[in-house]
Amino acid sequence: MTQEQLAERMEVSPQAVSKWENDLSCPDISALPGLADLFHVSIDELLRGETMQEVRVLAPEEKKDIEKMLIRIRVDSKNGDKVKVNLPVALVKVALDIGMEVPQFEGKEALKKIDLEKIIRLVDEGVIGKLVEVETADGETVDITVG
Repeated sequence: MTQEQLAERMEVSPQAVSKWENDLSCPDISALPGLADLFHVSIDELLRGETMQEVRVLAPEEKKDIEKMLIRIRVDSKNGDKVKVNLPVALVKVALDIGMEVPQFEGKEALKKIDLEKIIRLVDEGVIGKLVEVETADGETVDITVG
């Protein structure tokens, strides 16, 4: 979903959405239930910036629409740098099908060993939650959550 699409659905400006994504401002409290419903997360997950931790295998009738799912990647470095990447599952799947590499992974050693094809196969089988949690020898922590 683009910033413009989210802005339209939430009846705010695209600039407001950009500020939310860049941690320059926060949505109005009255918008939180709508945002939580839109992204299929709890208000607590929105406020804490955390996604579901529990890994679950959904029954076929519970599976989420892949078009609405995100792969959330968080890298915390030893020196305090934080990288957050949200990738639509459908986009990653198409990119892998045509042989593209994910540009956000370039230059990040901790991410180069992540096998996105296996993650996509798990998602296709209905697996959601925190699928990867790695601490590297140089002190980076990498979490990958799908939901």
